[in-house]
Amino acid sequence: MKRFLILQLRPETEASDAEYASILDKTGLSPDQTHRIRLDCEDLPAGLNVTDYAGVIVGGGPGCVSDDPATKSPMDARIEAAIMGLMPQITAKDHPFMGCCYGLGILAAHLDGDVSKDQYGEPVGPSTCHLTEDGARDPLTAGLDQTFDAFVGHKEAVQTLPDGCVHLVASDPCPFQMIRWGQNVYATQFHPEANAQDFEERINIYKHHGYFPPDDAQRLIDICHAADVTQPGEVLRRFTQRYG
Repeated sequence: MKRFLILQLRPETEASDAEYASILDKTGLSPDQTHRIRLDCEDLPAGLNVTDYAGVIVGGGPGCVSDDPATKSPMDARIEAAIMGLMPQITAKDHPFMGCCYGLGILAAHLDGDVSKDQYGEPVGPSTCHLTEDGARDPLTAGLDQTFDAFVGHKEAVQTLPDGCVHLVASDPCPFQMIRWGQNVYATQFHPEANAQDFEERINIYKHHGYFPPDDAQRLIDICHAADVTQPGEVLRRFTQRYG
């Protein structure tokens, strides 16, 4: 079986390791069924061909594709360039791809979509999502609860659906919670890998990164632990089952 390529963007080792562990937990993959690359500390292999992998999963991170390039740190710019450099291969081959949170911005930006902080940003915590008509038919989302909670936390968002994309999941605060391009290229604004403990750790790690007032950290942690978030992980599990 081909491995899944797991690309991680978080420069904090604790957050990156926990995210990778959560991806393994939700998908049921073992470490030897994945090729993990932390783009904050290593480059993509020269000549990487995405078809050598069963699929590509991109984790979240503190970067924003819509930020002024002049304000991006060299590391953030390098990470973004590495991911964006793979997107032409992925869309040209309609190769299985799952972008989580930041990965939605990457996909939409590659497709010349409008990604910005103008509206639809969401505070850290659970968000109530619902399936669209297309979502009720898609292999990754069909049969999920019509309405479900998912963990979110993002400053930027997709403002309009990029050309050629199918809208699968929406929420009132943020219309584009999950989209598909072609038949196999997916991205979510919510975090399909995350549970309440993951978000508690991320809230403590990122509480000075502008997502929320630092004094709100404990209140947000309590909200996350009180939420019932079960459906998003099924999306990630189905992705690896379908393409593995």
